[in-house]
Amino acid sequence: MAVDSPLHSRMSSPTTSEKDVKALKFIEEMTRNPDFVQEKVLGEILSRNSDTEYLKRFGLNGSVDRKTFKSKVPVVTYEDLKPEIQRISNGDRSPILSSHPITEFLTSSGTSAGERKLMPTIEEDLDRRQLLYSLLMPVMNLYVPGLDKGKGLYFLFVKSESKTSGGLPARPVLTSYYKSDHFKRRPYDPYNVYTSPNEAILCPDSSQSMYAQMLCGLLMRHDVLRLGAVFASGLLRAISFLQNNWKELARDISTGTLSSRIFDPAIKNRMSKILTKPDQELAEFLTEVCSQENWEGIITKIWPNTKYLDVIVTGAMAQYIPTLEYYSGGLPMACTMYASSESYFGINLKPMCKPSEVSYTIMPNMAYFEFLPHNHDGDGAAEASLEETSLVELADVEVGKEYELVITTYAGLCRYRVGDILRVTGFHNSAPQFKFIRRKNVLLSIESDKTDEAELQKAVENASRLFAEQGTRVIEYTSYAETKTIPGHYVIYW
Repeated sequence: MAVDSPLHSRMSSPTTSEKDVKALKFIEEMTRNPDFVQEKVLGEILSRNSDTEYLKRFGLNGSVDRKTFKSKVPVVTYEDLKPEIQRISNGDRSPILSSHPITEFLTSSGTSAGERKLMPTIEEDLDRRQLLYSLLMPVMNLYVPGLDKGKGLYFLFVKSESKTSGGLPARPVLTSYYKSDHFKRRPYDPYNVYTSPNEAILCPDSSQSMYAQMLCGLLMRHDVLRLGAVFASGLLRAISFLQNNWKELARDISTGTLSSRIFDPAIKNRMSKILTKPDQELAEFLTEVCSQENWEGIITKIWPNTKYLDVIVTGAMAQYIPTLEYYSGGLPMACTMYASSESYFGINLKPMCKPSEVSYTIMPNMAYFEFLPHNHDGDGAAEASLEETSLVELADVEVGKEYELVITTYAGLCRYRVGDILRVTGFHNSAPQFKFIRRKNVLLSIESDKTDEAELQKAVENASRLFAEQGTRVIEYTSYAETKTIPGHYVIYW
């Protein structure tokens, strides 16, 4: 099944760079026959991991075909793999899950289901993640021209990390990436120039990091063509930081000297090359704009050339869309990729679509994907009917149906239930496109009533309209199911 897309028509355009053409061709190749790619990927994973303790346990005896794999290897959850993960964490270096050494554990962000997990990863996984990143701008360039003429103001941070008892790092996936040579020593790319210096991004003190990144963004305000953070909540945190600290930032700009709150040596040294002289005009402009009570459209006032916001606004982050629209004056919000600590999955081939229309095309070279048909009667019903034979291949999913994502990775996760519920919205060439619906088990539930994230979001939006005319807005919300009183009910905090 094929769909009309700008990828075909623009690959031969004289304005498309050779690098972009190569990336777009790769996407076309991967999506033309995803079943062939998937068969190859599974064969590679099973072949290289054939001597692992985990695969030997199920008697594959070197078989690499799908039929044998599906008949012998069970579908598992994180709880099922905990004993193996604990052994690796404690320092057991034998090939338990992967024939390649586990180099670190990636910790889940907890934004979806709230539970922090340790995901084993191998060194070459960085190459796979980098490959997916390399496809994002070539796709974006089809929709937004001229991004090589300016910079991106991205608020990027490293999070705290720990070491397991066996000495392996345990950290979030993005912290791992930012600290890697793939990021720190990335070659110059005019389409991927950030206002934030590496020294600010890599500073473990989030307050110093935010201050330096915001200061750089203000100093280069006319160069900024796009604003971003990983999650929508992160970008709103940056706006809130500006609201609380604009006077100090304006003072730095006015005097050409760096605030004493910055004491990290690497940031101080780097900023001495960026904040080189006073800029009274910019300081006065900032004071005039930020001292106003109404901050509606503040993003385009300060960064007038911004073309779009680059943030995740699907799932739990959808609640922040109205606030981002308020601060940005209605700028488009681009959700570019779909990834987790378990694996990177796919990209949005129409990144400038409305947040409600975001669909991701799974790249079949990233891992081996299976799909468990999702039962709408609740997660328990799907659990009860789980049979290995009922899982559907990537190329065989059906439009309109919902599935739970199951993956097999190069790092040794086999038939692992990620917990994401996805709905098939269409196809690009022969590769399916999915809308993220919610995380499994992220439901408010009282007796037989079940309310998911999307339904709750809609209810809050409808209710918040009642006082919109008074100029009051819902910034964010959370909720829980109150079952101690009768009748049971949902409590929503605004």
